[in-house]
Amino acid sequence: MSAEPNGTDRNDDVRPVVIVGSGPAGLTAAIYTARANLQPLLVEGEPSSTSDQPGGQLMLTTEVENFPGFPDGIMGPELMASFRQQAMRFGTDIRTEKVTRVDLSSRPFGVWVGDPEAPEPTYRGQALIVATGASSLMLGIEAERRLLGHGLSTCATCDGFFFRDQDICVVGGGDSALEEAMFLTRFARSVTVIHRRKELRASKIMQDRAFANEKLSFLWDSVVDDIVGETTVEGVVVRDVQTGEVTTKPYTGVFVAIGHRPNTDLFRGQLDLKDNGYLITAADTSRTSVEGVFACGDVQDDWYRQAITAAGSGCMAAIDAERWLEAQGH
Repeated sequence: MSAEPNGTDRNDDVRPVVIVGSGPAGLTAAIYTARANLQPLLVEGEPSSTSDQPGGQLMLTTEVENFPGFPDGIMGPELMASFRQQAMRFGTDIRTEKVTRVDLSSRPFGVWVGDPEAPEPTYRGQALIVATGASSLMLGIEAERRLLGHGLSTCATCDGFFFRDQDICVVGGGDSALEEAMFLTRFARSVTVIHRRKELRASKIMQDRAFANEKLSFLWDSVVDDIVGETTVEGVVVRDVQTGEVTTKPYTGVFVAIGHRPNTDLFRGQLDLKDNGYLITAADTSRTSVEGVFACGDVQDDWYRQAITAAGSGCMAAIDAERWLEAQGH
C-alpha cells in the first residue's frame, strides 16, 4: 500500500511533519525533526483519555531509575516534562488534542481532531510519524488508579528493583506473565502467579522454567477482586472462581501482566498490522506500509517496551522522515 502525492492542498497549512503521540518516542521524534528545521506539529492527546495520555505511560509511573543520565532516578512525569520542554525549545508546535481520524490515502496526509466526520482535516502533513504507544491491559478495579506506581506496576523490568525481599504477586498466565515473574524472583523473597484457570497459556518451555524456579508458586482458579492499601499495596483480595472463597493475601507488590493493547485503531485498514495489532515496520527502519508514514515506540514494539528503546526509535523515525522528505524534494 502506498500513498500518491495529491496535486492540490485542501488547506494552506501543510506541515512537513505531523507527529501523533507524545511519549518518549513522539517527543524524541519532535526534538530531532525540529532541530532539522522541519517545523513539526505534534498532537499529544488529551489528559482525559486513558489510551491517548500526553507523555505516554511514564506519566503514570513514579520513580524511573533505568533511564540513562539520571543516576539518582527521576519521576516519570518530570522526565516527560523535560522531553516536552526540549521539543518546544527547538520550535515544535504542540497541540493538546486527540486525533480522531487520519487519511493516509493521499499526500499530504490528513489528520482530524474533534469531529471525525468534518469534511476537511484539521492538519495536513507531507510526512506522518505515528507514536501513539500501547496501553497496558488492567484488571478494572478502582484500586488500580490509586496504587499504580505505589506498589502496583505493569513492568517488572522497570520496577522490580523496588521489591527486594518482599512477597509479591503477578497476575496473568501467558509468556509475558511468566517472564515478568521469573525476572522478579531476582529481587523478591517470593513471587506468586495468580491465574484464573488451572492451566497456563504460556508456552511449554516457559512453563518448565517457571515450575523449576523455587521462588515461584501458583495460585490457580483465582482472580483479584481488590487491592488493599490507601497509599501503597498492603494486601490482595483473591477469589477462588470454583468455590467462591475470598481471602486476603499479604502481598506488598502486584504486577499486572495480562497483556498490552497497541493504540492502532486510527490506522486499521490503512497501515499493515501484525496479528496482535502492532504496526509493522520494515526491518531496521521505522517505515510502515504507506510511503511517508513512519512509526516508533510501543505502537510498533511488542518486545522491548522500554522508555529508552521508544526514544531511540523516535530518533530513527525522525531521521527516516527527514531523509524521505529530502528525497521527495521537500
